[in-house]
Amino acid sequence: MSVQVETLEKNMAKLTVELPEDLLEKALQSAYLSQKNKISIPGFRKGKVPRAMVEKMYGPEIFFEDAANQLIREHYNEAADESGLDIVSRATIDIVQIEKGKPFIFTAEVAVKPEVSLGEYKGVAVTKADITVTDEEIDETVERERNNNARVITVEGRAIEEGDTAVIDYEGFVDGVPFEGGKDENHALEIGSHSFIDTFEDQLVGKNSGDELEVNVTFPEEYHAAELAGKPAVFKVKIKEVTTKEYPELDDEFAQDVSEFDTLAEYKEDVRKSLAKQKEDAAKRTQEDEAVQKIVENSSMELPEPMIEMQVDVMIDEFAQRIAQQGLSFEQYMQFSGTTPEKLKEQVRPDAIKRIQGSLVLEQIVKEENIEASEEEVEAEIQKMADAYGMETDKIKEVMGDSERESMKKDIALQKAVEFIMEHSVEEDAN
Repeated sequence: MSVQVETLEKNMAKLTVELPEDLLEKALQSAYLSQKNKISIPGFRKGKVPRAMVEKMYGPEIFFEDAANQLIREHYNEAADESGLDIVSRATIDIVQIEKGKPFIFTAEVAVKPEVSLGEYKGVAVTKADITVTDEEIDETVERERNNNARVITVEGRAIEEGDTAVIDYEGFVDGVPFEGGKDENHALEIGSHSFIDTFEDQLVGKNSGDELEVNVTFPEEYHAAELAGKPAVFKVKIKEVTTKEYPELDDEFAQDVSEFDTLAEYKEDVRKSLAKQKEDAAKRTQEDEAVQKIVENSSMELPEPMIEMQVDVMIDEFAQRIAQQGLSFEQYMQFSGTTPEKLKEQVRPDAIKRIQGSLVLEQIVKEENIEASEEEVEAEIQKMADAYGMETDKIKEVMGDSERESMKKDIALQKAVEFIMEHSVEEDAN
């Protein structure tokens, strides 16, 4: 195999990879063997047609695509390593030559990690954060816990009020015609949650379990379903049940039920400490982001477009995984939010650029300051993983390859670079 590297503009490069003809021949034979059971030619049993006959009937090109895919799949990574480039994108592949008896040649256009001209990174000013915990914040946290421990009871003998939950069947009509997605049964609707359009929930206030009514609303002008946007609609609604929450008293008994403390005062003090820690951690992250962003603004680098595109795809995949954990598919999210993958990519793009720039300046600081991860720090990180997964450290090490260990060392070094920046930063009061 030979690999030639051509440097292009804007931190792009082209690899020209040449593989000997014997490798192409093996790939063509492999393609034939994988397809022969699907090929039928009169006079031959299925799966018994000689390759030469197939190529005579259909042309030698019949196996080119599969052979090329196999060769690229098997040899691209090796060629990328041999190039010595720090590749930061997927490759755009073009086949230059594929012909029996000749070398197989393909090109791979890739983005290369850009050089960073690092700005001043010592003495960066960061905004001093207010981490004071107010009584209102403590009360809000306690109230949420109280809400979590409320008992749901069926409402009897009175009409629906704000804060109640109505279990309803409904069907919506526009111009007398039912519309898609406008029907449901046994839907639990919290009155006052504003989860339904317009004044839908308001029109249920004062009604009783068992009532049937028509609710008149108008869809918003910016509604995601264009065919419904701005249009009046009528919903036929049947109220099947009404429930409300019965909240526990805020006293020592409540504190004992929801915590390890004997008194409400002790529980609130623990809530205060917890909120203070949360604020402190959030302030630390905010200051770190601010410091890194200021260093980015003082530095210069030219990001190749494929590098940005790959980071956008990574972030969208991360987002899809998060919503999947909430029981929502990516396609469902697209439908409910009224957005498209293209729009989502545009929304994510600024954050993708910011993430890349931040990583690049931190990597450069690691180089400038000769920051390294010690073996003790790597072992400590492995111990954290073992604790998180409930595994022995030896088991973690068994499944961890060299690349994973190097990636861990890199992540530790980057975090140490952040700590270095903050150790040399200056706090300033907010304006």
